[in-house]
Amino acid sequence: MTTAASQVTGDLPRHVAIIMDGNNRWAKARQLKPQDGHSRGAEVARKIVAACVDRNIPYLALFAFSSENWLRPQTEVRALMALFLKVLRRDEIIQLHAMGVRIRFIGNRSSFSKALQKGMLEVEKRTEANLKTTVFVAVDYGGRWDIAQAVSRLVAELPSESDIAGAITAANLHQYTSLAEAPDPDLCIRTGGERRLSNFLLWQLAYTELYFCDTYWPDFNEAELQLAIDDYASRQRRFGGQNACAHDCVKQQENTEVLADA
Repeated sequence: MTTAASQVTGDLPRHVAIIMDGNNRWAKARQLKPQDGHSRGAEVARKIVAACVDRNIPYLALFAFSSENWLRPQTEVRALMALFLKVLRRDEIIQLHAMGVRIRFIGNRSSFSKALQKGMLEVEKRTEANLKTTVFVAVDYGGRWDIAQAVSRLVAELPSESDIAGAITAANLHQYTSLAEAPDPDLCIRTGGERRLSNFLLWQLAYTELYFCDTYWPDFNEAELQLAIDDYASRQRRFGGQNACAHDCVKQQENTEVLADA
């Protein structure tokens, strides 16, 4: 375990979400190509995954490619796709596998090339039995898309005579969202200086603690991660109530809804 990891105090988040922003601006400031920033960003992502494993954080969600990123210049998009395929085939995946990392891709993967879809599936299968840390990599992902596809899947699986309006509850809908298998993120970090969610995990971040830093993602490191975790640990989470017990009430209500619909 690293020195920084051994100095963790307070409550650790069970699930950390990160909006990895600032690759382009980092590259521009150094008179480099956008793909140089993205390549450096991919290296940083691997190091941050390792840091989360060191800290026994069981879930990590990384915003790698949004639905809106398709609108970027085609030269940049092509470079991103080439980098994505390269990362899927690199030794880093083997290293993460050896560390006990389970990798899951969330988002509309049908929009990617057959080679990328195959690569994602192979990585998921290779790491599916790992239990240390589950890493959700969001690709062609948008929070609004996630909610819309959840509603569509929920309605599609209802018997024809069902009361659709009555069936669409928060608890039922949650089961069809991209992160249904994991607890909602406790902490969301955004790098790069912007103060917005940019359509990331809109459903799941309802009670999440938000942490914004000015550091561009390619310069983000384990020390910066620790600052975010320490800041999180210093906060009192009320979940809309007077104290953290309110969160238990919310979860109890959701569980009751599920049982009632069973």
